[in-house]
Amino acid sequence: MLRLSQLSPSRRSFIKYLASSPLFASMPAMSGMLQSPEDFVISDPAQAINILEFEAAAKKALPPTHWGYLTTGVDDDKTLKANREAFDHYQIRSRRLVDTTTIDTSVTLFGTKWDFPVLLSPSGTLFAPNGEGPLPVARAAAKQKTLQILGGVQERNHPIEEVMKARGGPVWYQLYANANLDSTINTVKRIEASGCPVLVWTVDILGGRNLETVQKWRRVDPRTCLACHDTDPSPRPGAAGRNTLTYDTLKRIKDATKMKVLIKGIENPIDADLCVQSGADGIIVSNHGGRATESGRGTLEDLPEVVQAVRGRVPVIVDGGFRRGTDVFKALALGATAIGIGRPYMWGVSAFGQPGVEKVLDIMQREFKLAMAETGKSKTSEITPDSIVKKNWL
Repeated sequence: MLRLSQLSPSRRSFIKYLASSPLFASMPAMSGMLQSPEDFVISDPAQAINILEFEAAAKKALPPTHWGYLTTGVDDDKTLKANREAFDHYQIRSRRLVDTTTIDTSVTLFGTKWDFPVLLSPSGTLFAPNGEGPLPVARAAAKQKTLQILGGVQERNHPIEEVMKARGGPVWYQLYANANLDSTINTVKRIEASGCPVLVWTVDILGGRNLETVQKWRRVDPRTCLACHDTDPSPRPGAAGRNTLTYDTLKRIKDATKMKVLIKGIENPIDADLCVQSGADGIIVSNHGGRATESGRGTLEDLPEVVQAVRGRVPVIVDGGFRRGTDVFKALALGATAIGIGRPYMWGVSAFGQPGVEKVLDIMQREFKLAMAETGKSKTSEITPDSIVKKNWL
């Protein structure tokens, strides 16, 4: 069989013309031979080359309204995009001829050692098969020895005790406090009684938010969320500007429990310092996956300022836009103790259930370990600011 390079120039030109013609593209057998790799959608987690391939699989598996909620940011989705773009602002310094025969990817948080510095951030809505919500995620976290934060909204249908049973151990709990502080304290006491060691108070959407993308997807899907869910994760314009919770609230929550209390949704170094002064045991730098305030700023850009303000007094965790093992490496180099992922494991569970979550974690851990090897790091504590350089855009 002749190769294209062996043909005369005129014949090569004719074959290229046929390949680019609409008639050729309309022929199933021939066009299938030239299918773009970008058009391929995985049908099994084992087929995934990287985490990003789970996004298309989740979109294919979910109804439009569900996909709209999973993919939405706020306003023009600029902050959602900024979370990813922020990773391009930093470059990794490679090292050569360093012995990395043994690589330890573990981190320790509040006395518990985890195999990998990636945790599963809380989600108010999980589109798991058969309505299992956080349970497949818990089972995957157990198998991959990963920390899970249970979304407070999820706990309404799947009590924390049920999730801990599936996890085979404690999970952290996401708290949404409200103006009725007595009710909030009752929730805190109930969660503490379950054996939960850490409370994560999410504070970045107290004043409401504007989820426009999900509203656009709802136009093509007439069903309402309340038809199959207890809550409707719609925009809350009526709540805009009505927050009454303050740092005094944090102090009262701290006084009411022996659990560690982390504040999730901090982006400003001033707030980070005030949180620590008010008794917070840790900070999670987060903009709710780009669905809180349209700041146009990625969490990785906020991280160095928060780390500087905290001054090592408490752990600093960050989430928002993490898709690669190299992303994890950059965050640790900027001072994060650990990082959280949200959409990647949500894509995995939406498309494939527990195996999808397991594969997402497996890929990210493999990529992170590879990044450590290529930079000559044998343990996470060796990843320092010297491991990266800020990109010069001039």
